[in-house]
Amino acid sequence: MRFDHQRRLAASLLGCGVNRVHISTDPAEQENIFDAITREQVRDLIRRNVISMRPEHGVSRARARARAVKRKQGRRRGQGTRKGSSNARTPEKGAWMANIRRLRAHLRELKVQGRIDVRTYRRFYRQAKGGMFKSRAHLNQQLEMAGLLKGAAK
Repeated sequence: MRFDHQRRLAASLLGCGVNRVHISTDPAEQENIFDAITREQVRDLIRRNVISMRPEHGVSRARARARAVKRKQGRRRGQGTRKGSSNARTPEKGAWMANIRRLRAHLRELKVQGRIDVRTYRRFYRQAKGGMFKSRAHLNQQLEMAGLLKGAAK
């Protein structure tokens, strides 16, 4: 027997789709199900658990979690996985900004401490902007070699 009408009513009452409505295959209940043509009768069948709602199917996150663990370990990062260019994945501009901010902060700190004068600060600030120093250590090395660093070396 087909219970399309009952299935549609049950879906409406349960607040789910028709495919999630489960109708019991118990032979003793078949006639009751077939006779249920009103919403109240279907509601009674739902109360008696003759008609029920199947659980929702979710998409499992297990594979995604396993993949995330592998990525954290440094796997799955090879040529075949990459879509963007090296610069798109980690922009050179970001690295430059981090470095120049580090250099400028260091120069400012040296000036505030009185270890370099304002003229030296301005000169090295401009050189930093021009990309002359690759790190703070390199900047310090240049200041020391020029004999412009006063006080104890850090």
